[in-house]
Amino acid sequence: MFPLRDDNPTIGSSAITVALVGLNLAAWFLVQGLGTEPALVRSICELGAIPGELLGRIPAGTQVPLGPGVACRIDAEPSFVTVFSSMFLHGGWFHLLGNMWFLWVFGDNVEDAMGHGRFVVFYLLCGVAAVAAQALSHPSSAIPMVGASGAIGGVMGAYAILYPRVGVHLLIVLGFWIDRVIVPAWMMLGLWFLMQVIGGVPALSAEGGGVAFWAHVGGFVAGAVLVFPFRDRRRVEAHRQLLRRYELRV
Repeated sequence: MFPLRDDNPTIGSSAITVALVGLNLAAWFLVQGLGTEPALVRSICELGAIPGELLGRIPAGTQVPLGPGVACRIDAEPSFVTVFSSMFLHGGWFHLLGNMWFLWVFGDNVEDAMGHGRFVVFYLLCGVAAVAAQALSHPSSAIPMVGASGAIGGVMGAYAILYPRVGVHLLIVLGFWIDRVIVPAWMMLGLWFLMQVIGGVPALSAEGGGVAFWAHVGGFVAGAVLVFPFRDRRRVEAHRQLLRRYELRV
């Protein structure tokens, strides 16, 4: 289930959405060496958010091996900067491109409803909530978390509240069967959220690593809640009027 596009026009520029995509790409190029070693592992080790370190569950000085000749050293004082830096790092090309596409599809309309400044704060708060949710689900984990998907989950949660009936064009791949369907946003985003919860339950008994399902859940819930204080009612109403005119044309 992959979103191709939505039937949702925008009022103004999507400058922050574009900037966020640009920052993630810049981090991948300049900090993570396009996914090559040793830059990739070192960036994840030094700038990823480690739950056990943030929550003080791992003794200072512990060496956590992440790859050949590379280990994360747990500091005596946790670096809370990693809560933010981890939002702009990724573990591979598919991780990066998938996240950026979801942000591109859903971010512009949420930014439309909030304005540039509010959207920046909203996005970062959703990212913080995502890191917190994943850390609480694995409080002793020494595995660094990276990825924008938690913050983007917040964008998706806000979109589900703001534009539940907007059509989303999906690419469905089931083995050899490939099709394109249009479903309301609430259905696509609700199913995505349910998949994260289902994937997260068995992950609670694991050691950590892999997909950070609870970061996705935490980000989505945060976005669905924070959209209410962060939305600009005038912008939301103007956007809905534009959406009604767009629906009449199509």
